[in-house]
Amino acid sequence: MPGKTTPAPRITKFTNCRLVRGSSLIEQDLWIDSLTGKILKDQEAFYELHLSPDEIIDLGGRILAPGLIDVQLNGAQGFDFSVPCDTKEEYDEGLRMVNRGLARTGVTSYLPTLVSSTAEVYHKVLPSLGPTAKTHQPTDGAESLGAHAEGPFISPGRNGIHKSEVLRAAQTFEDLITCYGKDNLDSSSPIKMITAAPEVGNMMSQIPEIAKRDIIYAIGHSDATYEQAVSATHQGATMITHLFNAMRPFYHRNPGIFGLLGQSERRRPYYGVIADGIHLHPTSIKIAYNAHPEGLVLVTDAMRLCGLPDGVYEWTNGERIVKTGARLTLEGSDKIAGSSATLIECVNNFRRWSGASTAQAINAATAVPARLLGMQGVKGSLDAGADADLVVLGESDDDYSGNTLTVDQVWKFGAKIFDSEVKGGGAVAV
Repeated sequence: MPGKTTPAPRITKFTNCRLVRGSSLIEQDLWIDSLTGKILKDQEAFYELHLSPDEIIDLGGRILAPGLIDVQLNGAQGFDFSVPCDTKEEYDEGLRMVNRGLARTGVTSYLPTLVSSTAEVYHKVLPSLGPTAKTHQPTDGAESLGAHAEGPFISPGRNGIHKSEVLRAAQTFEDLITCYGKDNLDSSSPIKMITAAPEVGNMMSQIPEIAKRDIIYAIGHSDATYEQAVSATHQGATMITHLFNAMRPFYHRNPGIFGLLGQSERRRPYYGVIADGIHLHPTSIKIAYNAHPEGLVLVTDAMRLCGLPDGVYEWTNGERIVKTGARLTLEGSDKIAGSSATLIECVNNFRRWSGASTAQAINAATAVPARLLGMQGVKGSLDAGADADLVVLGESDDDYSGNTLTVDQVWKFGAKIFDSEVKGGGAVAV
């Protein structure tokens, strides 16, 4: 009949694929349901629920992994989360542009990250950055899991490119409320993670209250000694923001924050690593991974310049940033100003440098951040009942890079939203 459209498949079965299961790749089929947006238990779906696949996809031996999760992302496609727009509608449209762009890189969930800003900025933008699971549609692209407030309660001596005049020191929890806004720190807070220096002001005493509100406290941009860092973990800190960067360096008589990786297993925090080849030497990454493999979380720390051509760009505080490939520096200095690498590039680098298996490298951008966020079994997993956020990874070889994972397809809540084989490498639905 003219004009008749074929309904989108509800049940999709992936076959001839290798699934990420623990630290291994296992040849196994996977069933997903686009109606519920969940991964199905295939035996139960077929034998008990009497479901049949509407679509069977032969992946030709490719890897099927959970969608990637980035817990530190400052912006992309020219949009900066820390820069308010004239209207909320304009800001939200910028977010949608970022979400669609991220999906094409394999990132299906992330924490939009704010650099140290004024209270006015937090009050204005945080309401737009909270978790979007209840209203998110597959065509929206990547999904916010909540905001990451990186600052402004950080060390003035370890501020990196954070604007020094907006930095604060908290004496009471009321200081955090004044800065971020009461509604942004309540039980349904848009904020999922706060990076702060525990030694600045009386921040150490505020950590339990932050943790009680189901907000992750991450140690970062800090000059904390080892002893101060240990005290922070006892108070409830569970994460280190971009390990090695913007913190007291390791010293054999005082290992600083890095020394937390040598604590007992119960006390060792998660830690972010920017494996872009610029922020850290490959050997530093390998040392950290060998010290605490279960805690390594790959992050991009990507800025709004990600995806833009090389050049000199205006920054938010009147200064300028120089983009040279993936390298971003503050003009007139050698200060690193974030990254423009994608998360799949970081996965590939980490796999080459650390000695981790392919599955372990993928886990560092999926299962491990999901555990950090308390979302294991929902995100970062291929277990039945988890969200059907998936990435199909191809593999290519060249003399320069060796074996490289490529993002071939991306699925969100059981619906395909990107396919690199579509003409022009474009999106299917975003």
